[in-house]
Amino acid sequence: MKTSDKIAKAFSDAGSSLKSIAKIALLSRRCTISRRDAAHGDALIILGNGPSLRQTIERRSDALKCNPSLAVNFAANTAEFGVLRPKYYVMADPHFFRSDEPNVCSLWRNLSEVDWPMTLYVPSPQRMSVQRRVPNLKVEGFNAVGADGWRWLRHAAYRSGLAMPRPRNVLIPSIMIAIKAGFRRIYLVGADHSWLKTLSVGDDNAVLSIQPHFYEDDKRELARSATEYRGYRLHEVLGGFTMAFRSYHQIAEYAAASGVQIFNSTPGSFIDAFERREIDL
Repeated sequence: MKTSDKIAKAFSDAGSSLKSIAKIALLSRRCTISRRDAAHGDALIILGNGPSLRQTIERRSDALKCNPSLAVNFAANTAEFGVLRPKYYVMADPHFFRSDEPNVCSLWRNLSEVDWPMTLYVPSPQRMSVQRRVPNLKVEGFNAVGADGWRWLRHAAYRSGLAMPRPRNVLIPSIMIAIKAGFRRIYLVGADHSWLKTLSVGDDNAVLSIQPHFYEDDKRELARSATEYRGYRLHEVLGGFTMAFRSYHQIAEYAAASGVQIFNSTPGSFIDAFERREIDL
């Protein structure tokens, strides 16, 4: 690296670090993530909602049922949810906490009917209101605050639970919560992230990114997704993708420093940060 590039990077890292410190001071709250139950082992399977999860459920339902798992987003609206009975659940999108759309209402109703021990993780500002909404669940809060800059600062913020790599999608906080909870082996399934295959630009210059799931989205959800992308330019959408994939590499770096193994068990996944390995549980 040239001297000029080193100087530019040093200034960039300093600026990002100061910005991260300010965000943590203003936005972060006490992290309430508790340690895992040692009786259930040190391995966790994170169930992303990508289309390949259907294949994984068909092939490895035994492993998914017999080991602790973590589900996300609209998973509770599927028939598979009651079969797999995940021990953990993560919701990060503000849409879940401020919308009264039918899909969201169904999600909260299904969560309120869970009759097995399950911990629901939500952004810290939402924790108390969510606990009142689903008294049958244990609700814990995480800080969806992104931290960039100096590595020592980022890792200190990650360890304390005050921040994480920029949480562009729900899988990022899910992995960081798993590490914070003390899991030492983390398997990712349904983490396709093959968004580039479905990205398109219409004749009206509107950008559309259909993100398929293992369940079939209804017309209302597809319409909402299309509306969310309206007004975004292609470079902005691609920038969001870049942010997510960069966050995974930051997670991989932190996991290695923490003695945690993360395995990508998703066939055809676009995530290039973690070792590829079949579920061997």
